[in-house]
Amino acid sequence: MNEQQQSVCLNRLHRVLDLFGGKWSFEVIAQLYNGSRRYHQLQQALESISSKALSDTLRRLESGGIVKRTVYATTPVTVEYSLTPQGFDFRRVISEMNDWAAKWLPNEEEVSSVRL
Repeated sequence: MNEQQQSVCLNRLHRVLDLFGGKWSFEVIAQLYNGSRRYHQLQQALESISSKALSDTLRRLESGGIVKRTVYATTPVTVEYSLTPQGFDFRRVISEMNDWAAKWLPNEEEVSSVRL
């Protein structure tokens, strides 16, 4: 890989990390793999997430084309979040990352048993 190709590759990776690198991104995406969810359903499922963190995460994923926000003209207004085809396609990346982590990163029990 020459320097220009490497620069393009690193730029893409930085964009991916900007989009998915938030603490809650994977957890929100995992919830949406199970189908559309309303805001309060996501907040209940992700018990320790703050309202601001959830809003910021959804907004970032929506602007990146990963999550679709659908507003229904009801009283009160109903908003649902779902994954776009692009968001569903990311599942294979998450699976590969999980496989890598299972192979190369110690699990929490192993880490907590290490004494320095």
